[in-house]
Amino acid sequence: MSAVAASLVPAVAQDLAAALGWLAGHWYLLAVLLAAAGIGGECLVRHLAATASQERMALELTPAAHFDPGHEEIFRRGVELTRASTSLPWWAPRRSKAVRIRLRSDGRAPFSYRLEGPAGAERLLTTTPFGPSVRVAKATILRDTPRPHEVRAEFLLRGNPVASLREVPLQPDPLQPLVDAVADLRADLGELAEICIDLQRAPKWALRARRWKLMQQARRSERRQAQRTTRWMNRHGDDSFLGQLQQLLTPGGGGPAQLGRRGMVMTAPPERVDREATLGKLAQDAHLVRVQILVRCASTIEGRAQARLARIQAALDVFGGPARWAMRGVRIGPWRLGADRWPHRGRFDLRWRTGQCLPPAVNWLGLEELLGLLKPPTIWCRVPLLPVDLPTFEHGNADLLLQGWYRQPDGRRRLVATRAEQTLFELGVGKAGGGKTERAAAQAVGYAHAGGGLLFIDPHHDSWHRVAPFLAHQPIMDRIARIDLRAPGRGSNPLISTWNPIGMQHQGQAAHEVVEDVVDAFATAFGWDDATAPRAIAIFTQALTVLTAINELACQSGRGQDQATLFHLRPLLTDPSFCHSALAATEAVLDADSHAWWHTTFPTFPPDAFNVLLNPLTRLAANPVTRAFLGQPQGAYNIRAAMDRRMIVWISTAGNGPTDRLLTALINRDLLRAGRSRTDTPAHQRVPFRGYLDELTTLTSSGADSIASMFEDFRKYKIRLHALTQLLARLPAPVRQSLVQNASTLSTTRGSRAAISPVIEEWGERPSAAQVAGLDQYDHYSSFTVQGRPIGPVLIHGPHLEEVFAEQYRPGQVAALEQAAHRNAQARPLNQLTALATNQLQRVQDFLHNQATAHTRPIALTKTRDYQ
Repeated sequence: MSAVAASLVPAVAQDLAAALGWLAGHWYLLAVLLAAAGIGGECLVRHLAATASQERMALELTPAAHFDPGHEEIFRRGVELTRASTSLPWWAPRRSKAVRIRLRSDGRAPFSYRLEGPAGAERLLTTTPFGPSVRVAKATILRDTPRPHEVRAEFLLRGNPVASLREVPLQPDPLQPLVDAVADLRADLGELAEICIDLQRAPKWALRARRWKLMQQARRSERRQAQRTTRWMNRHGDDSFLGQLQQLLTPGGGGPAQLGRRGMVMTAPPERVDREATLGKLAQDAHLVRVQILVRCASTIEGRAQARLARIQAALDVFGGPARWAMRGVRIGPWRLGADRWPHRGRFDLRWRTGQCLPPAVNWLGLEELLGLLKPPTIWCRVPLLPVDLPTFEHGNADLLLQGWYRQPDGRRRLVATRAEQTLFELGVGKAGGGKTERAAAQAVGYAHAGGGLLFIDPHHDSWHRVAPFLAHQPIMDRIARIDLRAPGRGSNPLISTWNPIGMQHQGQAAHEVVEDVVDAFATAFGWDDATAPRAIAIFTQALTVLTAINELACQSGRGQDQATLFHLRPLLTDPSFCHSALAATEAVLDADSHAWWHTTFPTFPPDAFNVLLNPLTRLAANPVTRAFLGQPQGAYNIRAAMDRRMIVWISTAGNGPTDRLLTALINRDLLRAGRSRTDTPAHQRVPFRGYLDELTTLTSSGADSIASMFEDFRKYKIRLHALTQLLARLPAPVRQSLVQNASTLSTTRGSRAAISPVIEEWGERPSAAQVAGLDQYDHYSSFTVQGRPIGPVLIHGPHLEEVFAEQYRPGQVAALEQAAHRNAQARPLNQLTALATNQLQRVQDFLHNQATAHTRPIALTKTRDYQ
């Protein structure tokens, strides 16, 4: 057996030698075979990767305004992302197993944060450790229109390949440089900037190969260093031919004797390679990922995309340390041979389109180095305002509400506005002269020119003279009305409008609702309630019930000019003849309880029981303006009709005295009544209307409950309110709470720290009180509500009428505007209205005598009715 084996060995050797000879002679066939196998394998891998990449999903993460994650939360998110990258079938190639973070800015959002990955990882990616601070929703498919100018770039690590990137703190947000790089992106120029960060779990075989390569490089480096050391040690004892020749030719340094006396020099051994120092972050297996960063910028203007890419490259330098991010490619003069050119262009587009990850060999990172990129922008990130959030103001557009000038990151100023339908209630706070009223006046002028209806209540009267030159246009003259309730100067005879709070001609409500509104206005003005003034409320209610019944009869009889007014409360309570006629005329209208009260309860009151009602009415009658305004049977002021007709109503109240507060309370309550009365109109048919309440502290000195109810109820009636005040703390608690709770826009100019601190607290002390207190005049911080989410606070420069509405300035037409405003308000001379108010009692008495019937029940009048 051994002999047979021995005989076969030469034969096998000969065959093997023959085969090797044949292969040596036909080596090209082996090369073709290996190349075909390689190409086939690559084609198969590409096909499988393309198949796996088709099953991908995308999520959009929207952080809340208070989003402030910790280090551990972000790290856990990174672990989830690396785990999600492997959620593919076993046959999927490694290049398709990746999760992509896409940072995108295209003008529709300041900086959108998307996650893209395998469809099987959707549930894992949807649940985040950030909790409710981040809203996760399925992202829409991105469909970009090709731009004529696009640039691409891929980033790789340069420097020490095993060193870590710089540890960037979470405050301020590490994403801030990237946000700043796209802050001045202009959507109107078709600009787009996208950064894709692909994460891939580190393959063990690739990690081992990388370690082996690094160790081999380190060993070679140590051997070279040992050789250099040996040569340095032998510089005086060189055994080479040149060294020996140098020794012989050197005077005094050569010769056989010297050569024989040279000592032996040992070769320096190489030092032991330190594994930890050589491998650095690659020494540990845990939480290592391969990273691929792709960037694409586009624009319709040549050069802007390249400039945007340069800014993004500068932003990534923030992460640089011993290792840094650098753009891949070679620069030759003004040209860069990178992702934009052959042969890299096709590979870049494939990875961009499919999400495949083929990173450079050096792009190995630990999750700790990527913490700043693994979360959306936080509370510490200053996000710019784009037109999608605050659009640019357009003259004549009723859907936009002027806010002021916003300075963009590139230094350009933009006149911004909010969506009118989303601006429900505004609150402006700040010291006198800070620009609150100027901003409200500019807003009102813009809204008026756009065809909107509004009410502006100004206790100081200056706003009318400020806006009149800018409103003096014929379309506005046709629908503007002015009510001036200031005390007239000596010898003057101003034009005064009229209003009958208890008139029934165009109230549009039942008599008992009119009574309730007027009683509530008086009760609010004087602090009445059922515990402190039950008798005053009862007397006032019953008296107004009679007067409204008279007015209802007068209107039904076509004699609206014979209606009673608030000033006829005195004769009703003190004149037995007038009282008897009123009760007789309204016997068929009043219910049994009212008749019983007048017959049994009213005669028991002492004379001084009516002073609490008659004294304020006496003060109203003593003022010629309020007597003329409230003493007419048929009033022209009808705020409900003004709402429906898009009227512009400018009211200048008289002041802050007791009488003025009572009149203001009546106006406030009537505004609340008119707003609530819109329930008779379908919601889609309600015309939007805006109310501006300047010096809210003055207006809430009486009628606080009414104003608080406005801020709670008016949203559903399409009535928007804008409140201005110097001190939020001086407002009554119900008004302050309702206003702050429901304000969609909150702003403050400069002021003392104590005055502005309530507003700053609503913003979480950002900006600080010191920053707000140091604002320039007309500058203010404002926060807005856009599509249900808060925006800001941001620094806004208040608009000036001359700057924004220079083309609308018509000082020569102010007189015509004044005439039109008085004409639409049906204003008449003061002396004429005073005479009518004086004679109105006789007209009412004549009407009552005509209405009296022979069946009127006799009224028992006691001596208490003789009160003069």
